[in-house]
Amino acid sequence: MSTEVKVPTLGESVSEATIGQWLKQPGEAVAADEPIASLETDKVAIDVMAPHDGVMGEQLAAEGDTVTVGALIATIEEGSGSAPAPKKEAAPKAEAPAPAAAKPAPAPAASGEEAPGGAAVLSPAVRRAVLEYGIDPSTIKGTGKDGRITKDDVIAAAKNKSTSPAPAAAAPATAPAAGRNEERVKMTRLRQTIAKRLKSAQDNAALLTTFNDVDMSAVIEAREKYKDIFAKKHGIKLGFMSFFAKASVLALKDIPAVNAQIDGDEIIYHDYVDISIAVSAPNGLVVPVVRDCDKLGFAGIESAIADYGKRAKEGTLTMEDMKGGTFTISNGGVFGGLMSTPIINPPQSAVLGLHRIEDRPVVRDGQIVIRPMMYIALSYDHRIIDGREAVTALKTIKEAIEDPTRLLIDL
Repeated sequence: MSTEVKVPTLGESVSEATIGQWLKQPGEAVAADEPIASLETDKVAIDVMAPHDGVMGEQLAAEGDTVTVGALIATIEEGSGSAPAPKKEAAPKAEAPAPAAAKPAPAPAASGEEAPGGAAVLSPAVRRAVLEYGIDPSTIKGTGKDGRITKDDVIAAAKNKSTSPAPAAAAPATAPAAGRNEERVKMTRLRQTIAKRLKSAQDNAALLTTFNDVDMSAVIEAREKYKDIFAKKHGIKLGFMSFFAKASVLALKDIPAVNAQIDGDEIIYHDYVDISIAVSAPNGLVVPVVRDCDKLGFAGIESAIADYGKRAKEGTLTMEDMKGGTFTISNGGVFGGLMSTPIINPPQSAVLGLHRIEDRPVVRDGQIVIRPMMYIALSYDHRIIDGREAVTALKTIKEAIEDPTRLLIDL
């Protein structure tokens, strides 16, 4: 007797997804509530769980196929299979390198199944990284969820072996003949959605960016002074993002248009501040929402950001985590960015871009001194936000960061 496995409900307004990868193959034993497939939606990856113990049956959709909610994608058979299928596949991969090392090398990356040795499942991003860096997945210890290999793991392994002869030997495996190679990889659903939304923002909004620079001395001093006490009391590190979130709340309360959005020929003003925090995930940029930032303290904001960052790396963010948001903060400084013009996250009307902190000469009281400075940028929809409002909002953020006391007395 077999049990049907169907595409689960994916979230509000989401009706279809893409089969990202099959985590179990026909014949493999599965346990109740064990992930058997990963679905990629417009915003997050969702695991499909086995309804009960048994054996993986027929797969009715292939990786890369688009499926709708409620569609039948697989069956679970009764029994206690011992996973004969993966063993048969593993043997050729182990034997093939002897007669022709060039051909089997791409196989683990292209299959999307288990890495050699069955250590971890390779996501599309990891498969691309494995090919790019010429790393054997079986030599990598995964740090992701359930021991899965992440893209960061591949990059770290490549750096560790940069002086080893192994990477040099890997080149002929992917390029047996002289010449240059190309790889054509289908965009994930998340990447397609990111592309469409960003292009839509450019096409539909009157985008403009205003800049300022911030002296980070006061925040750095406050953070250094209180970080140990803060961590001991709240169990979380005190970062810079909470300062900018609280400073943004001041600006958005003073300039409501920056916290508003256009809906047809109407403007929707919000009396709350839900800040989307841009987070880099293995499959692309995601923007989980820290809700009611105007009511949260520093500890609440830092806890929410830390939790989202951890779950983004593990791929466990939900649709609800990404829903809503009235304003976005994107920190390109963590990657070393000096300056940028961030693109708004529709239907929001503004986004704050943060950048790296670096010592620069500035004039204070007629004297040239060295200060830790950061460029900040506010991109906004000029249809709803005037230049005066944008500049004022950014100036409010600057003043609050340079004098954090303003955050306590609401100035």
